[in-house]
Amino acid sequence: MTQDLKLKTSDLITNWYHINNVDELDTPVLVVYPDRVKANIEAVKGMISDVSRLRPHVKTNKNKEVTRLMLEAGISKFKCATIAEAEMLAMCEAPDVLLAYQPAGPKLTRFVKLITSYPNTRFACLVDNFISATEISAAAEKDKIQIPVYIDLNVGQDRTGIAPSEKALQLYADCGRLPGIKPIGLHAYDGHLHDADIEILTKKCNAGFEPVVKLKAKIIKEGFPEPLIIAGGSPTFPVHAKRENVECSPGTFVYWDRGYQLIASEQPFIPAALVVSRVISWPSETKICLDLGHKSVAAENELHKRVYFLNAPELVMISQSEEHLVADAGKGHTYKIGDVLYGLPHHICPTVALYERAITIENNQTTGEWKNIARDRKITI
Repeated sequence: MTQDLKLKTSDLITNWYHINNVDELDTPVLVVYPDRVKANIEAVKGMISDVSRLRPHVKTNKNKEVTRLMLEAGISKFKCATIAEAEMLAMCEAPDVLLAYQPAGPKLTRFVKLITSYPNTRFACLVDNFISATEISAAAEKDKIQIPVYIDLNVGQDRTGIAPSEKALQLYADCGRLPGIKPIGLHAYDGHLHDADIEILTKKCNAGFEPVVKLKAKIIKEGFPEPLIIAGGSPTFPVHAKRENVECSPGTFVYWDRGYQLIASEQPFIPAALVVSRVISWPSETKICLDLGHKSVAAENELHKRVYFLNAPELVMISQSEEHLVADAGKGHTYKIGDVLYGLPHHICPTVALYERAITIENNQTTGEWKNIARDRKITI
């Protein structure tokens, strides 16, 4: 089924994002279009051979509503980065959750408590060294549980992980001798790969994945059950989706954003979340000021890569502070105080984390709100 057929006719018009009762919304505000979220979920299912190979990362949506939409669509495995995200998934009765993080200190204590508090969800975590593995095992033993672990592999990002080498094989074997944990697979996140050219991206992705395949074969040769492999993120999802017996972890697909719209144009996802802003001042003849500051849209990128206004693409960003965004609109512009601009964030994941709720838009009207409960560091545990 094509993407067009998945969308309502009203979603295909140029101003799909328009909100008829926008005057009722205080800005800046995060808005979400549920019909488009559902279309993206169907699209991601259509890109892979088996829905059981999907393990979406919920760092993007951070709410129960999108999680439940994925569960209803047959997705049963998830990935997350924080204890709050893991608890949000458990509250939705997600069957299988990977904390894609190596818990240490109080986070490890919270993780064990999470496992014992939600027995209907199977939790796992990452390990990339024997010291951490020993600590996780000891914490699990204390509560008479056994935690499944994935060996976190460094396939080029140089952030966390162990190289897929003999040392990784040894770590896998060592983890198998610890009573509180059980090695069940390998985790290979290649977030450093984001080439816009799909052929170049594919070549780099395959090169980075080759040592993972060799490591898997060695693990099997050592007598262990075949390890599960979780690989990739959003940019490399189309590449890993073509592999057999590999779980894939895209996350941004549920909302999509300007960044991936530019570098991953081959993927069929559509923007489903925006930040709405208003013109609040005219600092000069050519400049306008909006109420979209650092606190309202992810600001880790350079200024011109933070937000793209769908109904004002010609604006050139000049400066941004905590509560304000100044843009050059050119001489003779027609912008007025109070004008509403619909912004597509360059990076939606940290943008969502700035908002406690998202306002839902259906048939060009506000219909409710989704609480981003996992933006907090703690829900109950």
